[in-house]
Amino acid sequence: MNAAPTVLVTTDYLAPGDEVDRLLHGAGLRTRHRPLRGTREPADLVAALDGAVGALIANEPMTAEVFARAPSLRAVVRTGVGYDSVDVGAATRAGVSVSNLPGVNAVAVAEYTMGLLLAQARRLVPVAAGVAAGRWPREDGRELRGRTLGLVGYGAAARAVVPLARAFGMAVVCTTGVPAGERRDASVRFADLGELLAEADFVSLHTALTPATRHLIDASALARMKPSAHLINTARGGLVDEPALAAAVRAGRIAGAALDVTETEPLPADGPLRGVPGITVYSHLAGQTAEARRAAGLDGARELVAALRGRPRSSLNAHLLPSGLPPELPPNRTRSAKES
Repeated sequence: MNAAPTVLVTTDYLAPGDEVDRLLHGAGLRTRHRPLRGTREPADLVAALDGAVGALIANEPMTAEVFARAPSLRAVVRTGVGYDSVDVGAATRAGVSVSNLPGVNAVAVAEYTMGLLLAQARRLVPVAAGVAAGRWPREDGRELRGRTLGLVGYGAAARAVVPLARAFGMAVVCTTGVPAGERRDASVRFADLGELLAEADFVSLHTALTPATRHLIDASALARMKPSAHLINTARGGLVDEPALAAAVRAGRIAGAALDVTETEPLPADGPLRGVPGITVYSHLAGQTAEARRAAGLDGARELVAALRGRPRSSLNAHLLPSGLPPELPPNRTRSAKES
């Protein structure tokens, strides 16, 4: 009897025996858990992928080298929205389907975004730090009502922010590549990036990291913002030119920034964002709620099973594969096994 196909699971909050593991076993797959915590050398990732037909991953750097050295691999699923850590072109050349999970953590990111706006407007982090240090800070904060929120991007998370911002009495302006005929939210005014930067009291980033958007917020963009404005980033650290941001905040060209993501994670001890009053850096938690994690794990597992059956639902490249995606699993395989 043939052994069950093996899939690698690297998302750190997924564990042997949990409901995601049971779902994969029920589909006739053998699981190999190698949680990613911190960084991993490419050779270690290649070793973990040895013989695996699929992978359920977090932010693993799936490079051309990795795909070239993992000949059994047929499908990769990101348990999140961003996929900039995956070389989709190399995956396509290797015949590997790559899927993400659009919108899976939109509510979590939207709520977190509003939390960052409030924290910046009311100076919550420096005030708490001051009290902890024995002081009693009493500087004024700012209200959100009557302010303008600029959303860079109009994906699921940005769209989920809109009603929350409106409930606080904010005006919302958005820049997007979505065609005009598909912009159905009358409560949002659409504008180009330059106009948005000039008008917004808070600029919140919700766009994908691509070669075209890397360092989208550079010295030139920051110079267009109001001196009283704050930058919020829950998307990808590479969207922001960090030395330029640090310089702008230090010089008072903008008021501050709340960053959930940075170009290098964890934040380097000698990075330009360290020790800049007005800039608060968090640890990539916008999408990390119990509800979003559960949805991402289960939806990711279902997508991986679907891809291995030749029917991915959210593949970025299956339509480009030379011969489609041949199934690795029969439609209703039920035998389960587990590799520890």
